[in-house]
Amino acid sequence: MAGIYLDYNASTPIAPEVQAAMLPLLETAYGNPSSGHWASTPAKAALEHARAQVAGLLGASPDEIVFTSGGSEANNLALKGSFFALRERGEHIITEATEHPAVLQPLAFLERLGASVTRLPVDGTGRVDPEAVRRAITPRTVLVSVMHANNETGTLQPIKVIGTIAREHGIRFHTDAAQSVGKLPTKVDDLGVDLLSIAGHKLYAPKGIGALYVRRGTALEPLIHGAGHEAGRRAGTESVLMAAALGAACELARTNLDVGEPERLRALRDHFWQALQAIFGERVVLNGHAEHRLPNTLNVNFAGRIGAEVLAHLDGVAASTGSACHAGRVELSPVLAAMGVPEPVGMGAVRFSLGRGTTQAEIDAVAERLRAIASR
Repeated sequence: MAGIYLDYNASTPIAPEVQAAMLPLLETAYGNPSSGHWASTPAKAALEHARAQVAGLLGASPDEIVFTSGGSEANNLALKGSFFALRERGEHIITEATEHPAVLQPLAFLERLGASVTRLPVDGTGRVDPEAVRRAITPRTVLVSVMHANNETGTLQPIKVIGTIAREHGIRFHTDAAQSVGKLPTKVDDLGVDLLSIAGHKLYAPKGIGALYVRRGTALEPLIHGAGHEAGRRAGTESVLMAAALGAACELARTNLDVGEPERLRALRDHFWQALQAIFGERVVLNGHAEHRLPNTLNVNFAGRIGAEVLAHLDGVAASTGSACHAGRVELSPVLAAMGVPEPVGMGAVRFSLGRGTTQAEIDAVAERLRAIASR
């Protein structure tokens, strides 16, 4: 079988339009964008054009965009920057159990520095109850951080409702939107967020670039101190090349949202799910919410099997399993464990994530390969 890529939630290929935006800058934008001479002019112009492109996708103002090295740095800046900026007001932070490690690990670090973190449970579909967020708020709460879409199951959290609750209490609200930006509309005012994280390699830009949306008036302590780049929020000379790549990717995402790419992917995903049900019947179980889910993500349990072994038989198919193997022992994905998925079932989890290059012919080919596995 020719290589079929169904792991777009892990990383995406660089789009041709993004490559085209990068190539001229290798020759023309070598100046430091912070300098004041002729060589800095094209670099500064390219940087600010990219900032406007990212802002355009989010419905934000360009001055609210901070370029980072990726989604993990954006999350760290949002969480640590908020904690240090607001610690005189309070130390309590609210999150939920299925967050990405790029959120959970920074919060664990902040606990060692005196933060109090509430990790709310999720239901069987992976969604947190907004009323649980409301009940968790204390006079010392300074930040709520809830991801927009889960990277494993694609489950969408009720961000708008949580944002309303946070605003009612005057509490800062951050969302890790690495998986949703470019796949769904992510206008910051519609979501009601103060901080939003982006990872470039999830939306057809290179690895090593991301951004943090910071609503005007939201104070942050920088992670990296230095010469005051990015309006004093992230020191270090900006990579004009990588910023331009992210800007072009966001411009392309904005176009694809308008022309119905989410609907195309949702139709392909549902076609694949129906094929799996026809092949496996009750031996295949959906992980995540049936409706409130990314249009490109299908995470299923092959009951009675090990997900890694299923993938091993799908030679030439790139997909992911949430379980991990340590010292010969397979462990259940922490996300599925938090959702209450029984271990014997969840061990068979495989995540298929579709993207712009995915065709129905590829989906049908994978389904037929799985049919052969089922017959063994």
